[in-house]
Amino acid sequence: MNNSRIISSNQQGVHDKLDTIVRRHLKSPFRRPFPDYSLRAFEQAQQVVAQHRGPLILDSFCGVGESTINIAKTHPEALVIGIDKSSHRLDKHRQHFPNNDVQNYYLLQADIDDFWRLAVADGWRLQQHFLLYPNPWPKAAQLKRRVHGSPLFPALIQLGGKIELRSNWPIYVEEFAQALSIAGFKATAHVYTPARSITPFERKYSESGQKLWYCQCQLD
Repeated sequence: MNNSRIISSNQQGVHDKLDTIVRRHLKSPFRRPFPDYSLRAFEQAQQVVAQHRGPLILDSFCGVGESTINIAKTHPEALVIGIDKSSHRLDKHRQHFPNNDVQNYYLLQADIDDFWRLAVADGWRLQQHFLLYPNPWPKAAQLKRRVHGSPLFPALIQLGGKIELRSNWPIYVEEFAQALSIAGFKATAHVYTPARSITPFERKYSESGQKLWYCQCQLD
């Protein structure tokens, strides 16, 4: 059994400032300039997408890309782009999956803070978007670092499609669902047991006996 630590936080429920912060971000566009490395990374993705010309799925915070290849296997009609800011994690993909024959996925080192906004500006519309076990930033003071508490949340919504977020911290998922509700969508948090784990984190948490939570929402 994998004894993965349960998340510890000084926050016992949905953050009391979530509503205020989400509404502020929905009203105020995030205008941080794009660095050159982000523009180059997005240009690479544009070229791959242009060649595909079919449904598009994003796997944000993909880590070593295990989730990306699993999603690609179950969605052969789509191009699945896995994005992570760590070249170290992405470099491990070939080590873990040296002889796979899956052709419909692409791994990219990029900063999500820039990539989502660039994708929106370029008119991308997703079929699906997976956020599988992003860093929950569990301290109460870290709300603005969470996906739903950051100024990137509007860009996430504008990318559209069916979004799915998973975590082993229920508050994170409950907040995400509430943020989507504030934005006008119907979303709730649920406990679930995966038929099979598709990420290293999911496998680790399952083997530790931790409950897993998810939120799904159709953004179109």
